[in-house]
Amino acid sequence: MKKTIYNKFNKQLIPALPVVQFEGRVVVILTKRDAARAVDYLLRQSILGVDTETRPSFRRGDNHRVSLLQVSTHDTCFLFRLNHTGLTADIVRLLEDTTVPKIGLSLGDDILSLHRIGGFTPGFFIDLQNHVKEIGIEDLSLQKLYANLFGLRISKRQQLSNWERDILDEKQKSYAATDAWACIMLYEELQRLKETGDYILVKNEEEGVKPET
Repeated sequence: MKKTIYNKFNKQLIPALPVVQFEGRVVVILTKRDAARAVDYLLRQSILGVDTETRPSFRRGDNHRVSLLQVSTHDTCFLFRLNHTGLTADIVRLLEDTTVPKIGLSLGDDILSLHRIGGFTPGFFIDLQNHVKEIGIEDLSLQKLYANLFGLRISKRQQLSNWERDILDEKQKSYAATDAWACIMLYEELQRLKETGDYILVKNEEEGVKPET
């Protein structure tokens, strides 16, 4: 049976969906030496998911630099704590790599944030927002896209937590890893649907159609 997807997913249905989270290994990177080892490992992979986190600002005029760069494979996610390491030569090597596809969402914002702490020429990046339109999806948020394609909910509870705290707690680490890993899952599913045509697109202008589970 073909998968039913929607051009616009009803956000009111998301809270009732089962939660999904990354179940693999999460490695926190705090030193330049560990960053070098992590980058060596990541550049031997076939695909990567990427995202960033920045400490939120709650007062007008307050702006913080990007605190975290998370880069995931299918089963391992590295959390580069940029507020500790800065943009090291090895992290720049990862960002400038042109061989391994790095999948993200709204990558222009992430790259702009990273440029504020160091210069680099972006390598092989693929923005999901440029690909979902190819099968008729108009939503652009990670949570809506995952709910649409998989019927699962990515929790955003940790989004506004303090990403500069001395030690990230387990909920923060899980949240950060899930966002990066989910980009791989979405990209691979989008590629599958494009190649097979194994889907039915339902036009849902009012976001009122209940998705199949």
